[in-house]
Amino acid sequence: MPGKTVKKREVDLVVISDVHLGAFGCHAKELLIYLRSIRPKTLIMNGDIIDIWQFRKRYFPKSHLMVIRHLTGLIARNTNIVYITGNHDELMRKFVKFKIGSFKLVNKLVLERDGKKMWFFHGDVFDITMQYSKWLAKLGSVGYDLLILLNSIINFTLTSLGREKISFSRRVKNSVKSAVSYINKFEETAAEIARSKGYTHVVCGHIHQPEIRIIKSNNEEIVYLNSGDWVENLSALEYHQGRWSIYKYREDLYAQAYRAAIKQPDTPSHKETFEELLKEIRL
Repeated sequence: MPGKTVKKREVDLVVISDVHLGAFGCHAKELLIYLRSIRPKTLIMNGDIIDIWQFRKRYFPKSHLMVIRHLTGLIARNTNIVYITGNHDELMRKFVKFKIGSFKLVNKLVLERDGKKMWFFHGDVFDITMQYSKWLAKLGSVGYDLLILLNSIINFTLTSLGREKISFSRRVKNSVKSAVSYINKFEETAAEIARSKGYTHVVCGHIHQPEIRIIKSNNEEIVYLNSGDWVENLSALEYHQGRWSIYKYREDLYAQAYRAAIKQPDTPSHKETFEELLKEIRL
């Protein structure tokens, strides 16, 4: 069996955020391949994993449900999983402090690793539109989702013609000064608050911008990290043997090899997947 010759990649700590399960732009299939190719000791889901804002009864593909099934399987195998709430899954904040087996639900998390004090939270607390105009933020989210859908259609056409894919939203972020300024302020604010609380690292999501950078705050160096998203960047953060790195699915030859070597099971129906999900939860 080819599967016997392919080992899962060991990772001490993995951080994913902004998956947006239930939204059109979510790359659930790619995320599932990534999750199946690694064996993390701890998995931190840093907000907006399920997009309750965009959730529709008529749209929740099997691949999205398969991601949830895989995560419940990790819990059944005692993988440490921490779900940090975000703004798109803010309804889950009602159940903060919920814990079952190796899974827990929180609003923020502090970890100490290798003498470093790390602060994890989603980051929507810094978003002014979230604090004062939630309806405007939701309207912007709908517009963003439609832009991603349009982008997917255009990229399908470009690929069929043998041309390179493009990203509308990334071009907008990189070209509009206000967007660049917002990202910089977000990162600097996060670093400043982290410094004031005595943390050496601050790990966020929310802005869909994968990043690792050192920010000086009051003559102290704070490491700012962002896990990006699984809508455009298909990225995560990995901490292994004392070092942080940004994971990018499109550059991961190991995951591609793992997908090719392992025989993928037939995609079950929604009913079958849901029944298997319930079995794993009962375990």
